[in-house]
Amino acid sequence: MAVAVESLTEVNPLALGLERGPVPPTTLTIFGASGDLARRKLLPALYNLAHDGALPARFNLVGISRAEMSDDEYRRFAREAIVSFSRRPPDTQVLEGLLTRLRYVAFGFDEQEGYGRLDGVISELDAEAGLPLNRVYYLSTAPAFFGVIMERLKAAGMNHHRETDVRIIIEKPFGSDLASARALQAIVSTSFRERQVFRIDHYLGKETVQNVLAFRFANYLFEPVWNRNYIDHVQITAAEDLGIGTRAGYYDSSGALRDLVQNHMLQLLTLLCMEPPASFDADKVRDEKVKVLEAIRPFRPEEVALNTVRGRYTDGVIGGERVPGYLDEDGVPEHSGTETYAALRLEVHNWRWAGVPIFLRTGKRLARKVTEIAVTLKPVPHMAFQNADSAGVQPNQLVLTVQPNEGVSISLGAKVPGTRMSIRPVNMEFLYGTTFLSESPEAYERLITDAMRGDATLFTRNDEVDAQWSIIDPILAAWRASEVNPAPYEAGSEGPEEAQGLLGAGRHWRTL
Repeated sequence: MAVAVESLTEVNPLALGLERGPVPPTTLTIFGASGDLARRKLLPALYNLAHDGALPARFNLVGISRAEMSDDEYRRFAREAIVSFSRRPPDTQVLEGLLTRLRYVAFGFDEQEGYGRLDGVISELDAEAGLPLNRVYYLSTAPAFFGVIMERLKAAGMNHHRETDVRIIIEKPFGSDLASARALQAIVSTSFRERQVFRIDHYLGKETVQNVLAFRFANYLFEPVWNRNYIDHVQITAAEDLGIGTRAGYYDSSGALRDLVQNHMLQLLTLLCMEPPASFDADKVRDEKVKVLEAIRPFRPEEVALNTVRGRYTDGVIGGERVPGYLDEDGVPEHSGTETYAALRLEVHNWRWAGVPIFLRTGKRLARKVTEIAVTLKPVPHMAFQNADSAGVQPNQLVLTVQPNEGVSISLGAKVPGTRMSIRPVNMEFLYGTTFLSESPEAYERLITDAMRGDATLFTRNDEVDAQWSIIDPILAAWRASEVNPAPYEAGSEGPEEAQGLLGAGRHWRTL
Protein backbone atom coordinates (compact mmCIF):
# COMPACT_ATOMS: atom_id res chain seq x y z
CA MET A 1 0.00 0.00 0.00
CA ALA A 2 2.86 2.38 0.81
CA VAL A 3 4.27 1.85 -2.69
CA ALA A 4 0.94 2.78 -4.27
CA VAL A 5 0.73 6.00 -2.27
CA GLU A 6 4.27 6.91 -3.31
CA SER A 7 3.52 6.37 -6.99
CA LEU A 8 0.45 8.57 -6.79
CA THR A 9 2.50 11.34 -5.19
CA GLU A 10 5.06 11.14 -7.97
CA VAL A 11 2.51 12.00 -10.67
CA ASN A 12 0.50 14.53 -8.68
CA PRO A 13 1.38 17.94 -10.21
CA LEU A 14 0.32 19.75 -7.05
CA ALA A 15 2.62 17.66 -4.87
CA LEU A 16 5.50 18.11 -7.31
CA GLY A 17 4.99 21.84 -7.65
CA LEU A 18 4.54 22.70 -4.00
CA GLU A 19 7.24 20.39 -2.67
CA ARG A 20 8.86 22.21 0.23
CA GLY A 21 12.49 22.00 1.24
CA PRO A 22 14.03 22.73 4.63
CA VAL A 23 13.59 26.15 6.21
CA PRO A 24 16.88 28.06 6.36
CA PRO A 25 18.14 29.53 9.67
CA THR A 26 15.98 32.59 10.31
CA THR A 27 15.38 35.48 12.69
CA LEU A 28 11.70 36.44 12.51
CA THR A 29 10.79 39.94 13.71
CA ILE A 30 7.13 40.65 14.45
CA PHE A 31 6.10 44.33 14.44
CA GLY A 32 2.98 44.61 16.58
CA ALA A 33 4.08 41.68 18.73
CA SER A 34 1.66 42.48 21.57
CA GLY A 35 -1.36 42.89 19.29
CA ASP A 36 -4.37 40.65 18.83
CA LEU A 37 -3.15 38.95 15.65
CA ALA A 38 0.18 38.04 17.23
CA ARG A 39 -1.53 36.78 20.37
CA ARG A 40 -4.27 34.71 18.72
CA LYS A 41 -2.57 33.52 15.53
CA LEU A 42 1.14 34.17 15.05
CA LEU A 43 2.57 33.03 18.39
CA PRO A 44 0.39 29.87 18.49
CA ALA A 45 1.36 29.14 14.87
CA LEU A 46 5.05 29.38 15.73
CA TYR A 47 4.57 27.04 18.68
CA ASN A 48 2.80 24.46 16.51
CA LEU A 49 5.56 24.68 13.92
CA ALA A 50 8.08 24.07 16.70
CA HIS A 51 5.99 21.13 17.94
CA ASP A 52 6.00 19.60 14.44
CA GLY A 53 9.74 20.15 14.00
CA ALA A 54 9.04 22.54 11.12
CA LEU A 55 11.12 25.47 12.41
CA PRO A 56 14.80 25.61 11.46
CA ALA A 57 17.36 24.36 13.97
CA ARG A 58 18.54 27.95 14.34
CA PHE A 59 15.50 30.15 14.80
CA ASN A 60 15.07 33.39 16.73
CA LEU A 61 11.96 35.46 17.37
CA VAL A 62 12.10 39.20 18.06
CA GLY A 63 8.97 41.07 19.17
CA ILE A 64 8.53 44.79 18.50
CA SER A 65 5.86 46.93 20.11
CA ARG A 66 5.53 50.31 21.82
CA ALA A 67 4.72 48.76 25.24
CA GLU A 68 7.66 48.66 27.62
CA MET A 69 8.49 45.04 28.52
CA SER A 70 11.59 43.04 29.33
CA ASP A 71 12.44 39.86 27.45
CA ASP A 72 11.07 37.79 30.34
CA GLU A 73 7.84 39.80 30.51
CA TYR A 74 7.25 39.27 26.80
CA ARG A 75 8.00 35.57 27.23
CA ARG A 76 5.22 35.41 29.82
CA PHE A 77 2.90 37.19 27.37
CA ALA A 78 3.81 34.72 24.62
CA ARG A 79 3.40 31.72 26.93
CA GLU A 80 -0.12 32.83 27.95
CA ALA A 81 -1.07 33.43 24.29
CA ILE A 82 0.12 29.99 23.22
CA VAL A 83 -1.57 28.21 26.14
CA SER A 84 -4.84 30.05 25.37
CA PHE A 85 -4.95 29.79 21.57
CA SER A 86 -2.78 26.91 20.38
CA ARG A 87 -4.70 24.26 18.42
CA ARG A 88 -3.07 21.62 20.63
CA PRO A 89 -2.15 21.62 24.35
CA PRO A 90 1.44 22.89 24.58
CA ASP A 91 4.26 20.53 25.44
CA THR A 92 6.30 22.21 28.20
CA GLN A 93 9.68 21.26 26.76
CA VAL A 94 8.83 22.44 23.24
CA LEU A 95 7.30 25.66 24.55
CA GLU A 96 10.27 26.54 26.75
CA GLY A 97 12.66 25.76 23.90
CA LEU A 98 10.82 28.24 21.68
CA LEU A 99 10.63 30.95 24.35
CA THR A 100 14.37 30.82 25.10
CA ARG A 101 14.97 32.06 21.54
CA LEU A 102 12.69 35.07 22.01
CA ARG A 103 13.83 38.70 22.42
CA TYR A 104 11.83 41.90 22.78
CA VAL A 105 12.57 45.52 21.79
CA ALA A 106 10.20 48.38 22.70
CA PHE A 107 9.89 51.42 20.44
CA GLY A 108 7.33 53.33 18.41
CA PHE A 109 7.23 52.32 14.77
CA ASP A 110 8.07 55.87 13.67
CA GLU A 111 11.13 56.16 15.96
CA GLN A 112 14.21 55.75 13.78
CA GLU A 113 16.48 55.19 16.78
CA GLY A 114 14.56 52.03 17.66
CA TYR A 115 15.49 50.42 14.35
CA GLY A 116 19.15 50.83 15.22
CA ARG A 117 18.57 48.96 18.48
CA LEU A 118 16.64 46.25 16.62
CA ASP A 119 19.51 45.86 14.15
CA GLY A 120 21.89 45.49 17.11
CA VAL A 121 19.77 42.72 18.65
CA ILE A 122 19.57 40.82 15.34
CA SER A 123 23.35 41.20 14.87
CA GLU A 124 23.89 39.78 18.38
CA LEU A 125 21.77 36.77 17.48
CA ASP A 126 23.83 36.29 14.31
CA ALA A 127 27.01 36.39 16.40
CA GLU A 128 25.61 33.77 18.79
CA ALA A 129 24.79 31.52 15.81
CA GLY A 130 28.19 32.04 14.24
CA LEU A 131 26.63 32.96 10.87
CA PRO A 132 24.21 35.55 9.46
CA LEU A 133 20.63 34.27 9.62
CA ASN A 134 17.93 35.10 7.11
CA ARG A 135 15.82 38.05 8.26
CA VAL A 136 12.03 38.09 7.98
CA TYR A 137 9.99 41.11 9.11
CA TYR A 138 6.28 40.51 9.78
CA LEU A 139 4.08 43.65 9.76
CA SER A 140 1.30 42.67 12.19
CA THR A 141 0.26 46.29 12.75
CA ALA A 142 -2.46 48.73 11.78
CA PRO A 143 -2.23 49.40 8.01
CA ALA A 144 -1.29 53.04 8.70
CA PHE A 145 2.14 51.83 9.88
CA PHE A 146 3.00 49.62 6.89
CA GLY A 147 4.65 52.39 4.87
CA VAL A 148 6.25 53.96 7.94
CA ILE A 149 7.97 50.73 8.97
CA MET A 150 9.25 49.97 5.47
CA GLU A 151 10.69 53.47 5.09
CA ARG A 152 12.39 53.27 8.51
CA LEU A 153 13.84 49.83 7.71
CA LYS A 154 15.28 51.24 4.49
CA ALA A 155 16.70 54.30 6.28
CA ALA A 156 18.41 51.97 8.77
CA GLY A 157 19.88 49.88 5.94
CA MET A 158 17.88 46.86 7.13
CA ASN A 159 16.05 46.23 3.86
CA HIS A 160 18.91 44.15 2.46
CA HIS A 161 21.97 42.22 3.61
CA ARG A 162 25.01 41.24 1.58
CA GLU A 163 25.31 37.77 3.09
CA THR A 164 21.74 36.59 3.63
CA ASP A 165 18.12 36.97 2.48
CA VAL A 166 15.82 39.68 3.81
CA ARG A 167 12.03 39.35 3.40
CA ILE A 168 8.99 41.27 4.57
CA ILE A 169 5.45 39.92 5.20
CA ILE A 170 2.64 42.47 4.86
CA GLU A 171 -0.77 41.72 6.39
CA LYS A 172 -4.03 42.69 4.75
CA PRO A 173 -5.56 45.10 3.95
CA PHE A 174 -3.12 46.30 1.30
CA GLY A 175 -4.72 49.69 0.76
CA SER A 176 -8.34 50.75 1.19
CA ASP A 177 -8.92 51.50 -2.51
CA LEU A 178 -6.96 51.51 -5.76
CA ALA A 179 -5.27 54.86 -5.13
CA SER A 180 -4.11 54.00 -1.59
CA ALA A 181 -2.92 50.54 -2.72
CA ARG A 182 -0.83 52.14 -5.44
CA ALA A 183 0.54 54.72 -3.01
CA LEU A 184 1.55 51.95 -0.61
CA GLN A 185 3.09 49.97 -3.44
CA ALA A 186 5.18 53.01 -4.38
CA ILE A 187 6.71 52.84 -0.88
CA VAL A 188 7.14 49.08 -1.10
CA SER A 189 8.91 49.23 -4.46
CA THR A 190 11.37 51.90 -3.28
CA SER A 191 12.16 50.01 -0.07
CA PHE A 192 12.20 46.34 -1.14
CA ARG A 193 12.44 44.29 -4.32
CA GLU A 194 9.27 42.45 -5.29
CA ARG A 195 10.88 39.06 -4.65
CA GLN A 196 11.39 40.13 -1.00
CA VAL A 197 7.71 41.05 -0.47
CA PHE A 198 5.09 38.57 0.78
CA ARG A 199 1.56 40.02 0.87
CA ILE A 200 -0.39 37.64 3.07
CA ASP A 201 -3.96 36.49 2.53
CA HIS A 202 -4.54 33.85 5.18
CA TYR A 203 -7.30 32.19 3.11
CA LEU A 204 -4.60 30.95 0.73
CA GLY A 205 -2.98 29.07 3.61
CA LYS A 206 -6.08 26.99 4.30
CA GLU A 207 -5.70 23.35 3.30
CA THR A 208 -9.02 23.23 1.48
CA VAL A 209 -8.26 26.35 -0.55
CA GLN A 210 -5.05 24.69 -1.73
CA ASN A 211 -7.15 21.58 -2.37
CA VAL A 212 -8.96 23.55 -5.09
CA LEU A 213 -5.72 23.34 -7.07
CA ALA A 214 -5.32 19.64 -6.32
CA PHE A 215 -8.96 18.96 -7.18
CA ARG A 216 -8.68 20.71 -10.54
CA PHE A 217 -5.21 19.75 -11.71
CA ALA A 218 -4.71 16.30 -10.18
CA ASN A 219 -8.03 14.84 -11.42
CA TYR A 220 -8.59 14.59 -15.16
CA LEU A 221 -12.18 13.60 -14.47
CA PHE A 222 -13.30 17.25 -14.16
CA GLU A 223 -11.16 19.15 -16.68
CA PRO A 224 -13.29 18.25 -19.77
CA VAL A 225 -16.39 19.90 -18.23
CA TRP A 226 -14.60 22.83 -16.58
CA ASN A 227 -15.78 25.43 -19.10
CA ARG A 228 -18.72 27.44 -20.48
CA ASN A 229 -20.04 24.47 -22.47
CA TYR A 230 -21.02 22.53 -19.36
CA ILE A 231 -21.12 24.95 -16.40
CA ASP A 232 -24.30 26.97 -15.88
CA HIS A 233 -23.08 29.21 -13.05
CA VAL A 234 -20.85 29.41 -9.99
CA GLN A 235 -21.66 30.62 -6.47
CA ILE A 236 -18.90 31.60 -4.03
CA THR A 237 -20.17 32.16 -0.49
CA ALA A 238 -18.39 33.44 2.62
CA ALA A 239 -21.12 33.73 5.26
CA GLU A 240 -20.65 34.46 8.96
CA ASP A 241 -23.15 34.18 11.79
CA LEU A 242 -21.18 36.55 14.02
CA GLY A 243 -21.57 40.32 14.14
CA ILE A 244 -18.75 42.85 14.27
CA GLY A 245 -17.99 42.32 17.98
CA THR A 246 -15.53 44.97 19.18
CA ARG A 247 -14.25 45.77 15.66
CA ALA A 248 -16.60 48.69 14.93
CA GLY A 249 -13.71 51.10 14.41
CA TYR A 250 -12.18 48.94 11.69
CA TYR A 251 -15.32 47.46 10.19
CA ASP A 252 -17.28 50.69 9.73
CA SER A 253 -14.45 52.11 7.61
CA SER A 254 -14.17 48.86 5.68
CA GLY A 255 -17.47 47.07 5.14
CA ALA A 256 -18.14 43.65 3.64
CA LEU A 257 -16.82 44.48 0.16
CA ARG A 258 -13.36 45.51 1.35
CA ASP A 259 -13.22 43.05 4.24
CA LEU A 260 -13.79 39.83 2.28
CA VAL A 261 -14.63 40.31 -1.40
CA GLN A 262 -11.61 42.36 -2.50
CA ASN A 263 -9.14 39.83 -1.16
CA HIS A 264 -10.34 36.38 -0.03
CA MET A 265 -13.25 35.88 -2.40
CA LEU A 266 -11.50 37.15 -5.52
CA GLN A 267 -8.60 34.86 -4.68
CA LEU A 268 -10.99 31.90 -4.49
CA LEU A 269 -12.37 32.95 -7.87
CA THR A 270 -8.88 33.00 -9.44
CA LEU A 271 -8.05 29.50 -8.17
CA LEU A 272 -11.34 28.20 -9.55
CA CYS A 273 -10.98 29.82 -12.96
CA MET A 274 -7.23 29.95 -13.70
CA GLU A 275 -5.66 27.95 -16.52
CA PRO A 276 -3.23 25.15 -15.61
CA PRO A 277 0.21 26.74 -15.07
CA ALA A 278 3.25 25.34 -16.88
CA SER A 279 4.64 24.49 -13.44
CA PHE A 280 3.83 25.31 -9.84
CA ASP A 281 6.55 27.90 -9.69
CA ALA A 282 5.26 30.90 -7.71
CA ASP A 283 5.30 33.39 -10.57
CA LYS A 284 3.79 30.99 -13.10
CA VAL A 285 0.85 30.33 -10.73
CA ARG A 286 0.40 34.04 -10.07
CA ASP A 287 0.65 34.86 -13.78
CA GLU A 288 -2.41 32.68 -14.41
CA LYS A 289 -4.32 34.24 -11.49
CA VAL A 290 -3.65 37.74 -12.81
CA LYS A 291 -5.00 36.74 -16.24
CA VAL A 292 -8.31 35.78 -14.60
CA LEU A 293 -8.57 39.08 -12.72
CA GLU A 294 -7.72 41.11 -15.81
CA ALA A 295 -10.45 39.25 -17.72
CA ILE A 296 -13.10 40.58 -15.30
CA ARG A 297 -14.24 43.87 -16.79
CA PRO A 298 -14.80 46.56 -14.12
CA PHE A 299 -18.37 47.87 -14.00
CA ARG A 300 -19.34 51.19 -15.47
CA PRO A 301 -21.23 53.40 -12.98
CA GLU A 302 -24.63 52.56 -14.50
CA GLU A 303 -23.90 48.81 -14.28
CA VAL A 304 -23.18 48.69 -10.55
CA ALA A 305 -26.82 48.75 -9.42
CA LEU A 306 -27.68 45.93 -11.87
CA ASN A 307 -24.85 43.64 -10.79
CA THR A 308 -24.41 44.27 -7.06
CA VAL A 309 -26.49 44.27 -3.88
CA ARG A 310 -25.44 45.64 -0.51
CA GLY A 311 -27.24 44.99 2.74
CA ARG A 312 -27.08 45.67 6.47
CA TYR A 313 -28.34 43.46 9.27
CA THR A 314 -31.08 44.53 11.63
CA ASP A 315 -31.84 42.93 14.99
CA GLY A 316 -32.83 39.27 14.98
CA VAL A 317 -32.24 35.87 16.56
CA ILE A 318 -28.98 33.90 16.26
CA GLY A 319 -28.59 30.60 18.10
CA GLY A 320 -31.72 31.30 20.14
CA GLU A 321 -30.43 34.69 21.35
CA ARG A 322 -31.68 38.13 20.37
CA VAL A 323 -28.89 40.20 18.81
CA PRO A 324 -28.80 43.92 17.94
CA GLY A 325 -28.79 45.38 14.46
CA TYR A 326 -25.62 46.86 13.02
CA LEU A 327 -26.55 50.47 13.78
CA ASP A 328 -27.11 49.51 17.44
CA GLU A 329 -23.69 47.85 17.84
CA ASP A 330 -21.21 49.59 20.16
CA GLY A 331 -19.06 52.12 18.33
CA VAL A 332 -21.07 52.26 15.08
CA PRO A 333 -21.97 55.82 14.00
CA GLU A 334 -25.68 56.59 14.06
CA HIS A 335 -25.79 57.50 10.36
CA SER A 336 -23.36 54.88 9.09
CA GLY A 337 -23.77 53.85 5.44
CA THR A 338 -21.53 50.78 5.76
CA GLU A 339 -22.71 47.49 4.30
CA THR A 340 -22.48 44.23 6.24
CA TYR A 341 -23.58 42.16 3.21
CA ALA A 342 -22.38 42.29 -0.38
CA ALA A 343 -23.41 40.21 -3.40
CA LEU A 344 -21.94 40.56 -6.90
CA ARG A 345 -22.49 39.12 -10.34
CA LEU A 346 -19.17 38.89 -12.19
CA GLU A 347 -18.08 37.36 -15.47
CA VAL A 348 -14.63 36.26 -16.64
CA HIS A 349 -14.38 37.38 -20.26
CA ASN A 350 -12.16 34.71 -21.76
CA TRP A 351 -12.58 31.63 -23.96
CA ARG A 352 -13.17 29.17 -21.11
CA TRP A 353 -15.63 31.21 -19.01
CA ALA A 354 -17.41 33.65 -21.35
CA GLY A 355 -21.13 33.75 -20.55
CA VAL A 356 -20.85 31.91 -17.21
CA PRO A 357 -22.09 34.15 -14.36
CA ILE A 358 -20.07 33.94 -11.16
CA PHE A 359 -21.99 35.07 -8.07
CA LEU A 360 -20.21 36.17 -4.90
CA ARG A 361 -21.92 36.83 -1.57
CA THR A 362 -20.64 37.54 1.91
CA GLY A 363 -22.24 38.90 5.04
CA LYS A 364 -22.30 39.18 8.80
CA ARG A 365 -25.11 37.80 11.00
CA LEU A 366 -26.32 35.33 8.41
CA ALA A 367 -28.02 32.00 9.13
CA ARG A 368 -24.77 30.08 9.59
CA LYS A 369 -21.02 30.23 9.09
CA VAL A 370 -19.88 28.66 5.82
CA THR A 371 -17.34 29.33 3.09
CA GLU A 372 -17.82 27.33 -0.10
CA ILE A 373 -17.57 27.27 -3.88
CA ALA A 374 -20.57 25.70 -5.67
CA VAL A 375 -20.25 24.87 -9.37
CA THR A 376 -23.62 24.08 -11.00
CA LEU A 377 -23.54 22.23 -14.31
CA LYS A 378 -26.10 22.77 -17.04
CA PRO A 379 -29.28 20.66 -16.90
CA VAL A 380 -29.47 17.49 -18.96
CA PRO A 381 -30.37 18.41 -22.56
CA HIS A 382 -33.15 15.82 -22.96
CA MET A 383 -35.53 14.53 -20.30
CA ALA A 384 -36.19 10.87 -21.07
CA PHE A 385 -38.29 10.39 -17.94
CA GLN A 386 -41.77 11.54 -18.90
CA ASN A 387 -43.65 10.93 -15.64
CA ALA A 388 -44.32 13.47 -12.93
CA ASP A 389 -41.37 12.19 -10.90
CA SER A 390 -38.95 13.56 -13.47
CA ALA A 391 -39.12 16.81 -11.51
CA GLY A 392 -36.55 15.20 -9.20
CA VAL A 393 -33.87 15.51 -11.88
CA GLN A 394 -31.66 18.44 -10.89
CA PRO A 395 -28.45 19.79 -12.44
CA ASN A 396 -25.30 18.20 -11.04
CA GLN A 397 -23.55 20.38 -8.51
CA LEU A 398 -19.99 20.26 -7.26
CA VAL A 399 -19.37 21.96 -3.89
CA LEU A 400 -15.93 22.68 -2.42
CA THR A 401 -16.34 23.59 1.24
CA VAL A 402 -13.54 25.64 2.80
CA GLN A 403 -15.08 25.90 6.27
CA PRO A 404 -16.33 24.70 8.67
CA ASN A 405 -16.54 21.10 7.34
CA GLU A 406 -13.67 21.02 4.87
CA GLY A 407 -14.34 18.77 1.91
CA VAL A 408 -15.86 18.23 -1.53
CA SER A 409 -19.30 16.91 -2.48
CA ILE A 410 -20.91 16.05 -5.81
CA SER A 411 -24.67 15.80 -6.29
CA LEU A 412 -25.94 13.16 -8.69
CA GLY A 413 -29.39 12.09 -9.86
CA ALA A 414 -30.21 8.57 -8.65
CA LYS A 415 -33.25 6.32 -8.94
CA VAL A 416 -35.31 5.88 -5.78
CA PRO A 417 -35.86 2.15 -5.01
CA GLY A 418 -39.28 0.97 -6.21
CA THR A 419 -41.31 0.17 -9.28
CA ARG A 420 -41.37 3.71 -10.67
CA MET A 421 -38.58 5.70 -12.31
CA SER A 422 -38.40 8.34 -9.59
CA ILE A 423 -35.25 10.45 -9.49
CA ARG A 424 -33.82 12.35 -6.56
CA PRO A 425 -30.45 14.05 -5.88
CA VAL A 426 -27.86 12.15 -3.81
CA ASN A 427 -24.44 13.26 -2.60
CA MET A 428 -20.99 11.74 -2.93
CA GLU A 429 -18.84 13.38 -0.27
CA PHE A 430 -15.19 13.63 0.75
CA LEU A 431 -14.44 15.17 4.18
CA TYR A 432 -10.88 16.24 4.83
CA GLY A 433 -10.79 15.32 8.53
CA THR A 434 -12.36 11.87 8.26
CA THR A 435 -10.31 10.87 5.21
CA PHE A 436 -6.88 11.92 6.49
CA LEU A 437 -7.69 11.45 10.22
CA SER A 438 -5.74 14.56 11.12
CA GLU A 439 -6.39 18.11 12.14
CA SER A 440 -5.61 20.67 9.45
CA PRO A 441 -2.77 22.98 10.38
CA GLU A 442 -3.63 26.65 10.83
CA ALA A 443 -3.22 28.75 7.70
CA TYR A 444 -0.56 30.92 9.33
CA GLU A 445 1.62 27.88 9.99
CA ARG A 446 1.92 27.13 6.27
CA LEU A 447 2.31 30.78 5.25
CA ILE A 448 5.01 31.62 7.81
CA THR A 449 7.14 28.65 6.78
CA ASP A 450 6.66 29.43 3.08
CA ALA A 451 7.79 33.02 3.65
CA MET A 452 10.88 31.82 5.52
CA ARG A 453 11.62 29.48 2.60
CA GLY A 454 11.06 32.25 0.08
CA ASP A 455 8.18 30.40 -1.63
CA ALA A 456 5.68 33.06 -2.73
CA THR A 457 3.17 30.71 -4.42
CA LEU A 458 0.46 31.30 -1.80
CA PHE A 459 1.07 35.06 -1.50
CA THR A 460 -0.39 37.82 -3.66
CA ARG A 461 1.80 39.75 -6.07
CA ASN A 462 1.50 43.49 -6.66
CA ASP A 463 -0.25 43.15 -10.03
CA GLU A 464 -2.83 40.82 -8.40
CA VAL A 465 -3.59 43.42 -5.73
CA ASP A 466 -3.85 46.14 -8.38
CA ALA A 467 -6.21 44.04 -10.51
CA GLN A 468 -8.40 43.19 -7.49
CA TRP A 469 -8.80 46.85 -6.54
CA SER A 470 -9.51 47.75 -10.19
CA ILE A 471 -12.57 45.47 -9.98
CA ILE A 472 -13.76 46.72 -6.58
CA ASP A 473 -13.03 50.45 -6.89
CA PRO A 474 -15.89 51.32 -9.31
CA ILE A 475 -18.35 49.51 -7.03
CA LEU A 476 -17.17 51.46 -3.98
CA ALA A 477 -17.43 54.74 -5.92
CA ALA A 478 -20.97 53.99 -7.11
CA TRP A 479 -22.10 52.98 -3.63
CA ARG A 480 -20.64 56.19 -2.16
CA ALA A 481 -22.49 58.25 -4.76
CA SER A 482 -25.78 56.43 -4.25
CA GLU A 483 -28.47 57.91 -2.02
CA VAL A 484 -29.95 54.43 -1.40
CA ASN A 485 -29.13 52.87 1.96
CA PRO A 486 -28.01 49.23 2.22
CA ALA A 487 -30.99 46.86 2.02
CA PRO A 488 -32.06 45.61 5.47
CA TYR A 489 -32.00 41.91 6.37
CA GLU A 490 -32.83 40.30 9.68
CA ALA A 491 -29.97 38.83 11.70
CA GLY A 492 -30.08 35.05 11.34
CA SER A 493 -31.62 35.17 7.85
CA GLU A 494 -30.26 34.31 4.39
CA GLY A 495 -29.57 37.97 3.61
CA PRO A 496 -31.54 40.71 1.81
CA GLU A 497 -34.29 39.60 -0.56
CA GLU A 498 -32.88 41.88 -3.25
CA ALA A 499 -29.90 39.51 -3.68
CA GLN A 500 -32.16 36.91 -5.32
CA GLY A 501 -32.65 39.28 -8.25
CA LEU A 502 -28.97 39.00 -9.21
CA LEU A 503 -29.32 35.32 -10.09
CA GLY A 504 -32.00 35.62 -12.76
CA ALA A 505 -34.83 33.26 -13.59
CA GLY A 506 -34.49 29.61 -12.64
CA ARG A 507 -31.55 30.05 -10.24
CA HIS A 508 -31.50 30.28 -6.46
CA TRP A 509 -28.86 30.92 -3.83
CA ARG A 510 -27.78 27.78 -2.02
CA THR A 511 -29.46 27.56 1.38
CA LEU A 512 -27.16 28.55 4.22
